[in-house]
This record gives sequence, structure tokens and C-alpha cells, in this order.
Amino acid sequence: MNNYQNILANIKRYVALTEEDEKQLIAIVRTTRVKRRQFIVQPSFVCAHQTYVIDGAFRSYFVNKEGLEHTIQFAVEDWFISDFNSYINQTPASLFVEALEDSLVQQIGYQDVENLCDSNPKFERFFRLVAQKSFAFSQRRVLSNLGKSAEERFIEFHNLYPSIVQRVPQYALASYLGMSAEFLSKIRKRLATKS
Repeated sequence: MNNYQNILANIKRYVALTEEDEKQLIAIVRTTRVKRRQFIVQPSFVCAHQTYVIDGAFRSYFVNKEGLEHTIQFAVEDWFISDFNSYINQTPASLFVEALEDSLVQQIGYQDVENLCDSNPKFERFFRLVAQKSFAFSQRRVLSNLGKSAEERFIEFHNLYPSIVQRVPQYALASYLGMSAEFLSKIRKRLATKS
């Protein structure tokens, strides 16, 4: 059950790791199974982990005052997910992080990561690069939401992540794209008749 090959390969895309570096990381990683619809983060609780998805799918979302859900992020195999604001600042979460499928994940605790980064600059570099990449992605998403039509946003997401479009519930995808599930359904039907 404790297969570290995937998470190590993910990290090695950013930094070179020695066998000793790998041992340091493996020592702080915890592997766990998560059932579909189970939450790994909930509002008001401090997010204690970054979660790496070995197998399965997740979404993070918040619920506004009117009770509407707004999906912030999806994560599938080889992606990390968390309430990063809560995790980084160690403050109460504002997001739910929910399993969309039965999943297998590896989690790394906040203080363990801090200690690892203090003792090994390679991991400091890795987490910095991942944070920068995440920030750049968030900025592109904001610009897409502000500058593109609903149909253009769907096409862009579909082209980038076709497997996610097939795996996640339509209501969650619509929420991520900033539209109702009914409107997304109309867009999909219209695009299907064009092809």
C-alpha cells in the first residue's frame, strides 16, 4: 500500500533527489484510503495536510451565504489538493475538500514539511516552485473567467483536461466554470451538434 514511486517522480520533475532525500520524504508521508463523498478538509478546522492523489478524484469548494457551491479546484492522479490558504497560514479552512471517487492518497503534515524544508533546501525549492506554478495557474483562471465566454471556458477546460470532464459530476464542473449545470448542459449539446 505504501508505494512512493509516483510522489517521488512528481517531485523529481522539479528537483534531483538522492536516495537519502527520498528517505527523508518517505519518513513523513502517510498513505490512506478515502471513500467517495468523504471530506479531508472542512471549514472551521485548520488544514493539517497537503494531499497527493495516487488514485481517485477530489474537488475543493466553498459554499456562499446563499448556499451555492463554488468549485475552486479539481485533483486527480499525480496532483496535490488542499485548502492551501488554511494550510500555509495554519488558520481555519474556508473550503471543503471532498473525494469524488473512492481514492488512495498520500498526505504530508504541515510541521513535517516545514522541518523537511528547513533541513533540506531541495524540498524548500520544490514546494516554492509548486506554489509559484499554482499561483500562475490561478491567475490564468481568473483572466479566463473575466475575459472569456462560458462556452470558451468550457472548451478551454475540455481541451486541457478531457479526462476530468468525463470523470467529475456535471454540477461540479459547471460550478468550477462559473455557470449552472443546466447552462453547461446546453453548451455541451450545442457543441455536440456542431461536430
